[in-house]
Amino acid sequence: MEMEKVVSVEGLVKRYGDTTAVDGISFVVGRGEIFGLLGPNGAGKTTTVECIEGLRVPDAGRIEVLGEVPSPTNYALKARLGIQLQGTAFLSRLTVEETLRLFAALYPRHRPIPELLGLAALGEKRRAQVGKLSGGQRQRLAVALALVNDPELLVLDEPTTGLDPQARRALWDLILSLKGEGRTVLLTTHYMEEAEELCDRVLILDHGRIVALGSPEALIAEHFRETPIEVVLGDAGADLSGLPGVERVVRDKEGTIVLYSAAPVETIQALSALSHRGEIGLRDLRLRRVSLEDVYLLLTGRRIRE
Repeated sequence: MEMEKVVSVEGLVKRYGDTTAVDGISFVVGRGEIFGLLGPNGAGKTTTVECIEGLRVPDAGRIEVLGEVPSPTNYALKARLGIQLQGTAFLSRLTVEETLRLFAALYPRHRPIPELLGLAALGEKRRAQVGKLSGGQRQRLAVALALVNDPELLVLDEPTTGLDPQARRALWDLILSLKGEGRTVLLTTHYMEEAEELCDRVLILDHGRIVALGSPEALIAEHFRETPIEVVLGDAGADLSGLPGVERVVRDKEGTIVLYSAAPVETIQALSALSHRGEIGLRDLRLRRVSLEDVYLLLTGRRIRE
């Protein structure tokens, strides 16, 4: 079955002076999927979504959203979108319910306020002033505000940045519930774990260019057959590239060495033997599954946090 396109981007270019923030990227977002734009700060994620939202005008390329061309003056299209920006400014003395009603009054139709409060798990905070909410509660409110007009496309720009693990997990549950409603979500993030948890497909950006596009599972399967083994040594300069099964060695700035092994049992046995003979000081060893972080590191040569 052919994908029903909600967003279509062809050859998008956006420059700021001599800096090319987005360099000729193309992709589509299908109806009902959670689509992730991934990459570190400065990769071009926010610029891309701002062009999709009509907040910025591209220097080249074409964008269609819900069959229309976004622009700063296409207000009919804006009314069909729900947008959560990286930073949302609230009137801190208004209550949660008052804030939702204020935003709802800006649209000819809106979702019921009790429904929005329930969706964002803010019913118990409906009379609390926004300025007294926790970071996670404020982010859930920001998403609820993006849903006020019952949008056909929801754009979430770094929705969990700065949240603690519990608050991040609560927001993940909210986003997944939106997918359960059949909504289309375009999500930007620099958390690879978040993308694996939420996204049907991801596009990895680096310096404004696409380095990978596909489902998390497909990208991992395409680029990796090895198993990552993380080790911490007393002698960080030890050469482990010749161990049985080891295909690649990556040294983390934090002192961890990642061995990508096609034969993890043999590799671990060799590490154990070296440690037993005192040839290496093996302080820690952990076998883990391949992640999108590994894919990103392979394709760009650096970790997402760098």
